[in-house]
Amino acid sequence: MDYRGVKAITHASAFFAPFLVPIIVWLLMADREAKNMALQALLFHLFMGILLSISWALSFLIIGIPFLIIFGLMAIYYPVKGILYSLQGRPFHYPIIGSLVG
Repeated sequence: MDYRGVKAITHASAFFAPFLVPIIVWLLMADREAKNMALQALLFHLFMGILLSISWALSFLIIGIPFLIIFGLMAIYYPVKGILYSLQGRPFHYPIIGSLVG
């Protein structure tokens, strides 16, 4: 069975529930590929949250501002790319995290 919608919602959760939806999908889905994607999304959202928090804290020293911009754009770009790939049925892996989990 094809779980394109579930995978797309897992990626889209970055914009409304970045931790809750991947955990629910990971716990409830029987499909190994959907579970793998949910775990990747969860770890990506977690790491992006940590990196954005550190960058925000360092932005008071001016050095964090470029990192804040770069990580902010990454936190938007990769979930959107994942949504598009999922809807097309193409495989998608988050950078670095996809090779660790997959």
